[in-house]
Parts: sequence; structure tokens; C-alpha cells
Amino acid sequence: MTAGYRAGDGVPGQGADETTDATRPAGSASGFPTWPAGSVSFPAPPAVPDAVGHRAVPPRPAGVPVLPPAVPPQPAAVPAQPAGGPPQPVAVPGQLGGVSGQFGGEPGQFGGVPGQPAVPASRAGWPPAGNSGQWGGPTGAAPRVQGGWPPAPPAAAPAQPGAGSAYPGQPDVGPAYAAQPGPVGAYPDGPAAGSGRRRRLPVLAFALVAVLAVVAGGQAYQIYRLDDRLAATDRRLADAQGADGRRLDGLEERAEALEKQAGAAFNPEAVASAVLPSVFRVRAGDFTGTAFAIGKPPAGGGTTLLTNFHVVESVYDGGGRKVFLERTGQRFEATVVKVDKDKDLAQLRTTARFTGLVAAAASVRSGQQIVVVGAPLGLQDSVTTGVVSAFRKDEDGSGPVIQFDAPINPGNSGGPVINGSKEVVGIATAKARDAEGIGLAVPIKTACDRFKLC
Repeated sequence: MTAGYRAGDGVPGQGADETTDATRPAGSASGFPTWPAGSVSFPAPPAVPDAVGHRAVPPRPAGVPVLPPAVPPQPAAVPAQPAGGPPQPVAVPGQLGGVSGQFGGEPGQFGGVPGQPAVPASRAGWPPAGNSGQWGGPTGAAPRVQGGWPPAPPAAAPAQPGAGSAYPGQPDVGPAYAAQPGPVGAYPDGPAAGSGRRRRLPVLAFALVAVLAVVAGGQAYQIYRLDDRLAATDRRLADAQGADGRRLDGLEERAEALEKQAGAAFNPEAVASAVLPSVFRVRAGDFTGTAFAIGKPPAGGGTTLLTNFHVVESVYDGGGRKVFLERTGQRFEATVVKVDKDKDLAQLRTTARFTGLVAAAASVRSGQQIVVVGAPLGLQDSVTTGVVSAFRKDEDGSGPVIQFDAPINPGNSGGPVINGSKEVVGIATAKARDAEGIGLAVPIKTACDRFKLC
């Protein structure tokens, strides 16, 4: 309720129409009249039916205090009106719109008559303010404890308005003011906070597996690419090696051709050093000549040699077959095995082993360079050089002969005629008596065919 003043009303504490403190009726320590107890009542709030369809609230956890139902505080006894005077406004402590002032204030504050000074009554007789705290609570500020909230009031404290269920028909879940403990969770038996982490673990594990799968896939792709590159490199290396091998084969062929050309190049010194160990001086009675080892060793061992028949003719016609081979102070006995008087050829054999020379398979050509080795006039290891002058066919029935210009003398008979490839092309036989530079040799092919050698 709110009380106001009209234009003719006097201001409390001012003028003749206001009673003094001595003439005010008793019943209020502050000097204001009070209503008799029980004369003012407030209707009870209507009953709220139970809510239908709301989810049942879980039972209250242990340790949470049960609060009394919130009932609005009953006002103090209203003072009786004095007889014969104007009706007085009722000042109910703690209610909005008190007398003279607002919010249960003192006379002259928050709602006094404008323009009039406020004369407060004696403060010695005033009671404590009835609505200093929230909803009629204690005047002083509640002490704070650690955590920021004041301690809970004693169990005998009156119920405060505003507390109660948030929904009709549901039990109380906590206090409506700061002095009471805060509400517990709506679902105390629900899942704990750690359950969220447990739910996140599979997601994190799946993400980690996905990342690992992507990394593994990338590595596998890189390995695949690397294998391809290695295979391509191997192919290139194989091709390069093949090309190098072909070039090397070509180089070897060219080297062989160069060797043949170098061999074809005439070198009398090399030819002489290669054939001299196989050439001997022959002594047959009073005659001397030359013989040389040819071909492979015979089946019975030893060495086969060739010479001219006219070299061993005196011994052979005398019935003898023994001749001697001399070389560097050594003397080896040899035997005349076969002779061909028409071709002026004789085959010798000795038990000593010597390296046989190789017979040339190709026929000689005019202008081909040659080396003649023998013992002219008994002088061992004599070497002369020349060229093939001509290849003379059989003109008088004695067979073909090789004409050459290399100097020969008596004692060269039976000696080998060698080409630049160190092969025997003929057997030196004779020379022109009244001319120089005309020598004759029996082709080696004739001797090989006659005695089945070479």
C-alpha cells in the first residue's frame, strides 16, 4: 500500500493538525499507530495442481538440506485507528510504499511533500528498519566466507519468498537467495564429466588411424615411384652397358685388325728372332747345308725336319742314313726318313724336341717381303731379306718354284723362306750361277703334300 497527502493535509511534524509524540496512541515504538493483531490478513495462495508430463526428478543426493516451503511473511499487527480523528496511513515495516517515505523509509525521505522540510522524529524511539534486508532478512550484510557465498542461515529462519520448485508439482531443488546452498545438478546420477573424454577417445583414435593411413599411403606411393625410377635407371644402365659392350667389341675388332696390319708390316728382326731356334746346320759327310723343324711332333716323339735331297745325297747314296744337326755348339743326331729326288726334298727325324715352324696356307704373291735363314758357307744363323720376284709354275716337269731376290750362297740349301707373318712359304734350293739376285725355292705346299706333313 502507498499513502499520500492531500493539499490541506499537514506535514508530519509540522502545523496544528499533527499530533505530537506525547498525544499519539501507544502501540508502536516509532510513534506510529498499530493495527490490532489479527485485524489484517492476506489470502493464502491458490493450490497449484501437480504437473502432468514432467520428467521425474531424481532423488535428492545425500547431504543436501531440505528447505521449508516458501511462505510470504505475515505483516505485523495493524494499529487501531484513533477515534474522532482522520484516518491514519498504516506503515507496515518491510512493505513498499510506507507512510511519508517510500520503501519503509523515514518521515521526509523518498516521498515527502515537495517543498517542505523533513523533520524526523526522535530516533531514540525508532525501532530497527523492518525491511533492511532482502524480503525482511537481517539488516546487516551477511558475512562472506571463502568461496564468495555467505553462510547458510539457521534452521529456524523463516522461509523466504521465491523459493520452491521451478515447475509446478516438482519438489524444491534449492534456495532462491544467496544465503542458501546452490542447487545441485538436475541429474545427480547422470554421466560424469569424464564420460565426454571417453567419448572423444574413439574419435581421436580414428583420426590418428586416418592420419597414419594417409602417411602410409603416401610412403607406399613414394616407394612405388622410387621402384619405377630405379627400374628405369637399371634399364638405362643396361642399355649403356650394352652400348659400351658393343663399342668395346668394335675396339677389340679394330685392335685385332691393327695387329694383323702390324703383323703384315714387315719386321725382319722379329721374324728372325722367332724362327732361328728352329733352324740348324746339317753335316752329311763332306757336305754342309741347312734344315729346319716343321709341324707337330711325330707320334713316336722327337722332331720332324725338312732339307734338300742334294744336301744328304752322298750319305744316302752310300747307304748311310745318319746326319748331324748343329746349333750353338750342340750336336744332335738325325736320320734320313724319306727323300724325293725329283723335287729335291728330304725328310729327317731326331729324338730331340724342338719347336716346329708353321707352313703358310696361302700362296706367295709377287712383291711380298721375305726373310731367308741358313748357314751359307757353314756360317750359322745367317739372315738375308728380299722380296718374291715371281711364282714360277712347272715348266720342265720339276714342279713350280718361287723366285726371290734375297742373297743366298752354298750352305743356304734346305733353309726356310719366311714371310712377314713368320710362316714358311718355301725351301731355298738354288741360285743362278752367272747372275745375281736370282734365287729359287721349292714351295712348302709341295713338301707337305709329298711327305704328308704340316
